[in-house]
Amino acid sequence: MKKIGIVGAGFTGAVLAYRLAREGYSVEVFDTRPHLAGNCHSERDADTGVMVHIYGPHIFHTNDEQVWQFVNQFDEFMPFVNRVKAIVKGRVYTLPINLLTINQFFGKALSPAEAREFLASLGDKSIETPQNFEEQALKFVGRDLYEAFFLGYTTKQWGMHPTELQASILKRLPVRFNYDDNYYNSAFQGMPKNGYTYIVEKLLDHPSIKVHLNERFDRKQAGDYAHVFYSGPIDGWFGYSDGRLGYRTLDFEASRHDGDYQGNAVINYCDVDVPWTRISEHKHFAPWESHERTLIFKEYSRFCGENDVPYYPIRLAKEKTLLKHYVDLANQERGVSFVGRLGTYRYLDMHVTIREALDAADAFLAAQTAGQDVPRFFVDPLQ
Repeated sequence: MKKIGIVGAGFTGAVLAYRLAREGYSVEVFDTRPHLAGNCHSERDADTGVMVHIYGPHIFHTNDEQVWQFVNQFDEFMPFVNRVKAIVKGRVYTLPINLLTINQFFGKALSPAEAREFLASLGDKSIETPQNFEEQALKFVGRDLYEAFFLGYTTKQWGMHPTELQASILKRLPVRFNYDDNYYNSAFQGMPKNGYTYIVEKLLDHPSIKVHLNERFDRKQAGDYAHVFYSGPIDGWFGYSDGRLGYRTLDFEASRHDGDYQGNAVINYCDVDVPWTRISEHKHFAPWESHERTLIFKEYSRFCGENDVPYYPIRLAKEKTLLKHYVDLANQERGVSFVGRLGTYRYLDMHVTIREALDAADAFLAAQTAGQDVPRFFVDPLQ
């Protein structure tokens, strides 16, 4: 039985372990943390009984029916629609920006066609090719909406002014000309009834899978395995020999209260003088449950230090240059594939992580059958 090493017990590692164990491989999974599921880890709060997303909100949404069917094998997904609110200068609005937001903000009662025409009149027509995030937003929605909903929140989230960010971060017009306030345009959306960690536990529940928590995988151990799938930081595999890739990290300030704190799962705070970016009230992620007390997280974003949990890759010019260097080093490795959010230095939603892990397992099995070399990357991290 060929032995496979998997570094990381999040969704990437768990899905790979699940697939390969069922194909006859012996799998060992390593994670430096004391728990499963990585940043998707969820657990019950002892005080309130609320299921808490320990590393911040995770809402499962996808248009990939195969992925949706896959995750539904491991837990019942309960109906949940993410309806985000935003507070701007003491007033509450609905997100993403939609017809209600526009009419609320400007004190109007526009129809969809009227709102399109009105917003087009607000856009900065002097900007032909936006060179940064701010210009992209000004071209799309005009100065008033940009300063209300994007300027402060983006500055806090990224720790830099929007003029320093790439225009591509705001890829499309972030506006709906109807009253749909479902945050995601996804065919399938829901929450696992028993939490995300429960799903990962089920994925790893196989006699051919051995899990090592609180244990760091040393690069020298790779020779003990027929192949290693590495979902840790790509720069970490090389001991950060040429510097660390930049990430943003999050701090959470938790507090518990009686009753209902804010009446919604997520409320963004867009004003730059409010230090937190949003407040999440976790019992609202499970509306089928009933709790007398509640728990909230105030969320703060900052640059990721050496001992912090990385969340969002920065991917500006400096980081992309360093990433290319590490990708070149990775392509010289043998018997190792770099996978997942950290292994490819990309921001990935859960459904994309699962899709890529399923595809990576298939590609690995096909390469083994054909007697071919296994790719170092199953997706291009430089794209």
